[in-house]
Amino acid sequence: MLIVAIPTHERIVVPIRLAIAAVRLQGETISAEAEELVVRLFRAEGRSLVRLARLFVDDRDAAEDLVQEAFLRLARHAGRIETVERAPAYLRSIVLNLARDHNRRGLVSLRHHATRGREVDVGDDAADQLVRTEEHRRVLDAVRRLPARQRDCITLRYFEERPIDEIASMLEVSVNSVKTHLRRAMATLDRALGEA
Repeated sequence: MLIVAIPTHERIVVPIRLAIAAVRLQGETISAEAEELVVRLFRAEGRSLVRLARLFVDDRDAAEDLVQEAFLRLARHAGRIETVERAPAYLRSIVLNLARDHNRRGLVSLRHHATRGREVDVGDDAADQLVRTEEHRRVLDAVRRLPARQRDCITLRYFEERPIDEIASMLEVSVNSVKTHLRRAMATLDRALGEA
C-alpha cells in the first residue's frame, strides 16, 4: 500500500472540496471555476489570514481554526461569488467576525484544543515573533482592549497595511468613519501605552 503524505498546509483543501461537494448534493450550483477560486484563495491568503486572526486571539490554534472556518464558509457559498477581486476582503471580514465571536464567547478553540491534524500550517510567522517581546505584547494587549470597530480599523490599517477605502468597503462603513475610528483608537492607545 502506497501512502502519500499531504503537506499540512494543503490538508484544508480536502475539507474545502468536501464542503463544496456537500453543498452541490443539496442542489447548490458551484462551478469548477468557483471551487478552484476558493482553493487558490486559500493558498494565496491562508497564512496572511492566520496572522490577522492571531492579532485578535491569543491562542494560535484558535486563529488557525477561525481561518479554516472562514474558508469552509466561503466554500459553502462559492457559487455566489460575484466579484473575484472582493473575495479576499470578504474572507478578512469573515475572519474578523469569527474572531469577535470567539472573544465574545471566551472560547479557547473552535475545536476544543484539538492539536492533531492542524489544517492550516503557518510556520513561525511574524505575528508569533511579534508577541514574543514584552513591548509588542503590551501594544497587542492595548489594541485588543479597544472597542471592536476601532480595533478592526487599527488592525487592518497598521498590521495588515490596508488602504482606508478598502477598510471602509470591508467593514461596510464610510471612509470618514474609518478615519474617525483610527483617530480615536490612536488617542486611546497613546493614553494606554503612555501610562505603562
